[in-house]
Amino acid sequence: MSEPHKSGNIPGLKRNWKQFSLLVLINAFVGGMVGLERTILPEIAETDFGIAARSAIFSFIIVFGITKAASNYFAGRFAQQFGRKKMLVTGWLFGIPVPFMLMYAPDWNWIVAANFFLGINQGLAWSANVIMKIDLAGEKDRGLAMGLNEFAGYVAVAVMAFLTGWIAAEFGLRPWPFFLGIVLAFLGLGMSLLLIRDTAPFVAYESRNVRNEHQKKNLFREVSYGDRNLMAVSQAGMMTNFKDGMAWGVFPMFLAAAGLSLSQIGVVAAVYPAFWGILQVFTGKLSDYTGRKHMLWMGMLLQAVSLLIFSLMESYSAFIVTAALLGTGTAMVYPTFLAAIADLTHPKDRAESVGIFRLWRDGGYALGAIFSGIIADLFDLDLVIILTGILSLGSAVWILAGMNKLGRPPR
Repeated sequence: MSEPHKSGNIPGLKRNWKQFSLLVLINAFVGGMVGLERTILPEIAETDFGIAARSAIFSFIIVFGITKAASNYFAGRFAQQFGRKKMLVTGWLFGIPVPFMLMYAPDWNWIVAANFFLGINQGLAWSANVIMKIDLAGEKDRGLAMGLNEFAGYVAVAVMAFLTGWIAAEFGLRPWPFFLGIVLAFLGLGMSLLLIRDTAPFVAYESRNVRNEHQKKNLFREVSYGDRNLMAVSQAGMMTNFKDGMAWGVFPMFLAAAGLSLSQIGVVAAVYPAFWGILQVFTGKLSDYTGRKHMLWMGMLLQAVSLLIFSLMESYSAFIVTAALLGTGTAMVYPTFLAAIADLTHPKDRAESVGIFRLWRDGGYALGAIFSGIIADLFDLDLVIILTGILSLGSAVWILAGMNKLGRPPR
């Protein structure tokens, strides 16, 4: 391994563009694995397995959210100790069985088990990818780096959501849509093994030159509730994925009840992460100039308003426009969360801090799915969307009132 003072280990996007670009591509493969399920799993639950209870249908999201949240924490916890690359490769090893299990599942328990493996794949591979990109980018372009990372991941979610919906409409729900996942899993594993170098030397270099933050004694406490700025970011991250866990399960059923076809549902399900993904390149870089706080509270507000409007819509075109607004709000916050966590922590605390934040953020998937299943079974889908919008509005107010640092990197 190179010494940390060598010029090859100095952070910077231009200086490290080759490795950074490879990681962007690999993160697109990671995101594509989630996109496999985005449109068609609720339909598979009802059509192939005869599951009517909405809380039962959401079980795959609950398992995915809990597993991904825990894997995020361990990825951050062990990345500093064992290396970022090992976490990335291990994540892909867990991704290999997923498309096969989804294709040939004899009952719903296999679908739930596949999402256990998918949660580990996402937690380890995406977290390692995020941490490595922050290491490579350095302080100046941190927001842009996270925008590019999340752009790749969520555009891939959108593309796969559209493709699986189209393939399912043309050729059936299984097995054909999931062949795409086999290609993604093996490409991701091969590139991670053969082409990616660990970024630990970049952390060592940055630690020698850090000027602002000191290492924290109890990172879990500080990121979770001890530091008001880190806590504000963590709760907003959780609420954003609470909303996404709800959307993942509720939107396909809500749109089907509104009379949309499977291919139309696929388009709406793709528009939301497409705007989320594409716009992050701009919103991530914009947060480098405006400060993190402004981008965070306005993004949470836009998500809240979009959900409240979505529950009132009836036409296909109106659903597309509202999904685009929801994706825009999510794009404003998603790369900004990660950049803010990196701003507010010491380089040697970065991997674990990102893992702890992602533990809380992705725990929102499970909470959102549990909440949605219970409310949908007791009342209706409209109320689920409205209540999630109100909770998102409360999160925006928390950021506005509870965060006392703009979080703009020193220039």
